[in-house]
Amino acid sequence: MNERDETRLRDMLDEARRANKFAKGRTRDDLDDNDMLAYALARAIEIIGEAATNVSAETRSQYPQINWKDITGMRNIIVHDYVHLDFDVIWQVASQRSVELIRQLEAILNEA
Repeated sequence: MNERDETRLRDMLDEARRANKFAKGRTRDDLDDNDMLAYALARAIEIIGEAATNVSAETRSQYPQINWKDITGMRNIIVHDYVHLDFDVIWQVASQRSVELIRQLEAILNEA
C-alpha cells in the first residue's frame, strides 16, 4: 500500500472513531433535538467517504471487506442531496456500522 492510501485509511479511522465517540451515550432522538450533533455526525461520515473516494482502486481491491461503494455513496448523498438526509441512516452508521469499520481499518493498518 502506498503512503497516500495509508494516510487516507488513517483519516477514515480517525473520523469513524470520532463519529462513534459523538454517538456514545446518545440516542437516535438526540439527532432531532441537537443540530450540532447531527451536523458533526454527518460531517464525520462525509470525511470518511471523501477519504475512501481517494483511496486507490488497487488498495480498495486488496481490502474487499470494506464496503467502499456504500461509504462513498453515503458521502455523495451528504454532499449532493443534503436536504434529504436520512438521519436514521446517519445514526446507524455512527452508532453501529462505525464499530465494524474501525475494527476493519485497525486490522488493515496494523498489517501495513
